[in-house]
Amino acid sequence: MFGITLNKTHSEERLLRKVQKGDTSAAESLYRLHVRYLSALCSRYLTNDEDIKDVLQEAFIKIFTLIGDFEYRGMGSLRGWMARITLNETLKFLRTDSRLNFVEMDERLLDVPDSDLDTGDIPTDVLFGFVRELPEGYRTVFNLYVIDGKSHKEIAALLGIKENTSASQLFKAKAMLARKIKQYRTINSV
Repeated sequence: MFGITLNKTHSEERLLRKVQKGDTSAAESLYRLHVRYLSALCSRYLTNDEDIKDVLQEAFIKIFTLIGDFEYRGMGSLRGWMARITLNETLKFLRTDSRLNFVEMDERLLDVPDSDLDTGDIPTDVLFGFVRELPEGYRTVFNLYVIDGKSHKEIAALLGIKENTSASQLFKAKAMLARKIKQYRTINSV
């Protein structure tokens, strides 16, 4: 078990060092190794394939431009760093493209208890589809909060919105998902 982890760590670090020295075949290997993961990250926020390709291109340009300064900190640190850059490029695209329309919610509604969605019996691909069908603002806040573990304060800073706007978008996203899940269960007798 430990040998496998060490070999993976060493091979990842070796690949990184080659890329940092300008080895183009190593850069291509790094790209092929991570492009699907980073593409999936983008597709949580973006639904248009061309937009995803554009954002990935910008992300990889930034990754390969900055990789010389990256400090390897063990297995997963490189992927995490690449994911952070890709997420930032995705959010930059959404902000620049003015796709995020946020509507603030009445402060009194924020006192309504926030319950978790019961999704245990819903297939993952169906849930992913439901999230992708959310309006961009709802989907962005939902992903940042639920999947990426950001607080409303962090989301507000990332998106240039107020904390209560972030909370309202999450509330509305969960309400919309709850309706979709209920409808799915009714149609599929789950």
